[in-house]
Amino acid sequence: MSKHFLRPPGAVAEADFLGRCIRCGKCALACPYRAIRVAGLLDGLEIMGTPVILARKSPCYLCLKCVPVCPSGALESRVKKREQVRMGTARLNRKECLNWQGTFCRSCYDHCPLFNEAITMDGELRPVVNEKKCVGCGICEHVCPADPAAIIVTPRGAG
Repeated sequence: MSKHFLRPPGAVAEADFLGRCIRCGKCALACPYRAIRVAGLLDGLEIMGTPVILARKSPCYLCLKCVPVCPSGALESRVKKREQVRMGTARLNRKECLNWQGTFCRSCYDHCPLFNEAITMDGELRPVVNEKKCVGCGICEHVCPADPAAIIVTPRGAG
């Protein structure tokens, strides 16, 4: 697996997460959208058995049903509202973005659950990411019609 995966909402910092997660899979079972999958052997020994989200395939819809079922504290129960989630930050590649290249598109803007907050439109109706508001759910990456996606969520702590 590439390093391009997200952790579920409420995940503690990665090093701490790997120590706390008991690899029970309860968070994956609780997700009604099947966004959370359990990393397998081919994903690497260090993360094997831990929950991952591949935003391009299946983003997090911020239902937060995974958080209260975590028995180990790897997902912090203090996260109760979607605005509190910090899974990562969306990064927009203007060279790949259809809208920035002259083809009208509002996919990321229209589908963002924090509508007109995390992604806004500039004066020329081009998307702009507000990094302070973005929760990193990956919905924007999932719906982006560009191939490769023009907007990619960088996991928290990945820079």
